Amino acid sequence: MNQNQHNKLCNSFPAQGSQVASQGNSAVARRSDVRCGVITRLILAAVALSTAAAMPSQAQTKEGKVKVGLMLPYTGTFAALGTAIENGFRLHLAEHGGKLGTREVELVKVDDESDPAKATDNVNKLIKRDNVDVIIGTVHSGVAMAMAKAAKDSGTILIVPNAGADAVTGPMCAPNIFRSSFSNWQPGYAMGEVMAKKGYKRVVTITWKYAAGDESVRGFKEAYEKSGGKVIKELSLPFPNVEFQALLTEIAASKPDAVYTFFAGGGAVKFVKDYAAAGLKKSIPLYGAGFLTDGTLEAQGADAEGLFTTLHYADSLSTARDQVFRLAYAKTFKMQPDVYAVQGYDAAQMLGVGLGAVKGDLSRKADFAAALKSARIESPRGSFTLGSNHNPVQDVYLRQVVGKENKVISVASKALADPGRGCKM
Repeated sequence: MNQNQHNKLCNSFPAQGSQVASQGNSAVARRSDVRCGVITRLILAAVALSTAAAMPSQAQTKEGKVKVGLMLPYTGTFAALGTAIENGFRLHLAEHGGKLGTREVELVKVDDESDPAKATDNVNKLIKRDNVDVIIGTVHSGVAMAMAKAAKDSGTILIVPNAGADAVTGPMCAPNIFRSSFSNWQPGYAMGEVMAKKGYKRVVTITWKYAAGDESVRGFKEAYEKSGGKVIKELSLPFPNVEFQALLTEIAASKPDAVYTFFAGGGAVKFVKDYAAAGLKKSIPLYGAGFLTDGTLEAQGADAEGLFTTLHYADSLSTARDQVFRLAYAKTFKMQPDVYAVQGYDAAQMLGVGLGAVKGDLSRKADFAAALKSARIESPRGSFTLGSNHNPVQDVYLRQVVGKENKVISVASKALADPGRGCKM
């Protein structure tokens, strides 16, 4: 990149609205210089990533590399989510020249197919066959449970970049297990507070009958019923079934004040479209955990317009950190990032913090854990820390769909910590 290209790129990057405009000219100039420098480094890193992707992979692992196993869904309902997580991880890795801490990273991939029945075999392939040092995964909570057990039994470091299964940072917690995402309880609990404040007295819930859905609804009920609301009916169907019509008929017959839901990926797309097609959107307000509309808005179209969700990320945070991340991600992968990309990016950040603290020596697991527990991760979502159970302590935002964005309305819950019930470390 020559100087003219650098200047053109920096001048094209938008200032941060009224927050920047309200400062003096010298402050604006200083912030612009800093932002331009960061953008330049990220774009150069993105170019390096693209170049590296075009080169043939090495047949043998070089001594000194950290082997990281990516166990993610690359097919099925959650395929797009797995790809976004990997993209985010690779972006952070590229920003640091292919190294985390002091060591180069080699990635080994396994498609978990979001199938709990195959989870134990898949994770053991990474641990026993591929001899990975670290595992990053996954999306499906049922698969994550098997991964957590294998990690706990073997002592392998596991960083969960999505699956919110409460047990992972609850009864199954361990010094070598961390999460860069959320617990299922967190966005559900935050929405329970929101809907209670809105004055809804009678609510129906609907989700898939599996760990993520059950736990999201439990978190919602805990906050909602504590404030005087009543869940009059809990509806569910087996994962990944998307035949919603009978349940939508039941919702219509129950005439609740509102509906709370947890769906993600392709299932979320179909549910939102079916809910609108049944005429329910106009008469019974629909609310959900943020996965309902994250990464799905393009496919949902106008049927998602106006929906409210709660999540630890949004499309309109308008912080310098998030704007730089979004620009670099879009230039590298030719698409906009979502919460899954952020969680993959932060999984790499967390691994880098730990590796840096132990100078690349992953046998020092206690020191690795101590470094992460004392760290403040500067994420595109906003900074967060890890609780005593290794789950993020983070702001959860109330968002509304406007066009093709999940716009921030407010902070629904500030620095919300997962209770980690049953965790003993």
